Amino acid sequence: MKQLRIAFILALFILPHVTYGQKAHEEESIKKAINALFDGMRRSDSTLMRSAFNQGAILQTIVKTKVGATEVRSTDLNLFVQSIAKPHPLVYDERIVFTKILIDGELASVWTDYQFYIGDKFSHCGVNSFQLVKYGNDWKIVYLIDTRRKDHCN
Repeated sequence: MKQLRIAFILALFILPHVTYGQKAHEEESIKKAINALFDGMRRSDSTLMRSAFNQGAILQTIVKTKVGATEVRSTDLNLFVQSIAKPHPLVYDERIVFTKILIDGELASVWTDYQFYIGDKFSHCGVNSFQLVKYGNDWKIVYLIDTRRKDHCN
């Protein structure tokens, strides 16, 4: 009985550390997938950008029209990658901050604030909302929606 009690007490102290370690590892893997997208954008590297996405991923942007109405615009993944990968003289630099990462099994939801620069010139800011799915050992973006604005940027 005494050995069972000792084993139980040890489990109470060890399990939280094991769980935290697993969660931290998953969060780093998720960040790696998302960072591949933005590293690929900075390098105009279509292969690196594509590696972040699952085939058939959905990309959307929430914008305000000229009359102030809210609109959701969809972008084809292949067209997005092609447009970023085309040669351009200035670097497309989206600087993100990981604000929130939620994980449940093979599903992750990630919120990142961002500021977008073309070369050294500020363009716009907003928030990215990612949905990722874990396939084997790899996290892939299956859905990305963002907001865009030019003011109230931190």
